[in-house]
Amino acid sequence: ASSAASDVYKRQIPVPAEVSVSIEAGNVVTVKGPKGTLTQTFHPDMIIKQENGVLTVTRPDDEHLHKSLHGLTRTLLSNMVVGVEKGYSKDLDIVGVGYKAEKKGNQLVMNLGFSHPVIVDEIPGITIDVPAANKVIIRGIDKQVVGQFAAEVRGKRPPEPYKGKGVRYSTEVIHLKAGKTGGKK
Repeated sequence: ASSAASDVYKRQIPVPAEVSVSIEAGNVVTVKGPKGTLTQTFHPDMIIKQENGVLTVTRPDDEHLHKSLHGLTRTLLSNMVVGVEKGYSKDLDIVGVGYKAEKKGNQLVMNLGFSHPVIVDEIPGITIDVPAANKVIIRGIDKQVVGQFAAEVRGKRPPEPYKGKGVRYSTEVIHLKAGKTGGKK
């Protein structure tokens, strides 16, 4: 019984017109697009081919290691193509009375209920947008870097479980706990 998820590796990766892909010796793949350039080295056993505007990944045999690398390689390649074409973003919401964020130069400055502001510097490959005082958008072309950076910003004040105050992903669902009620006689 094969599920749809296990067939990820069979899916081809269409390469949009404005994206160029070069595959060097040693499986070093460079993807260039309107948003930037990404280069990654893949396992030498994976066979990566580009023809007729489509990338395909094949494996030499059904050995366990090759099977596990196959889907991963395809997913990572796909993420690179999407990244240089459209980019990735993570939206964060800041929840709490007096909690707010602003952009100063290339720094994100957040008031999160501490006695001091929390300052996060942009890193190469990441841009921070603050469209509103309670909204932060992290953008970049490398999916993993965007996710990691967003997690670090969220980690400055993760949502607490009673009122949900703190920094959360826009898509995140916070399950709040009931507070203690007064003692009954």
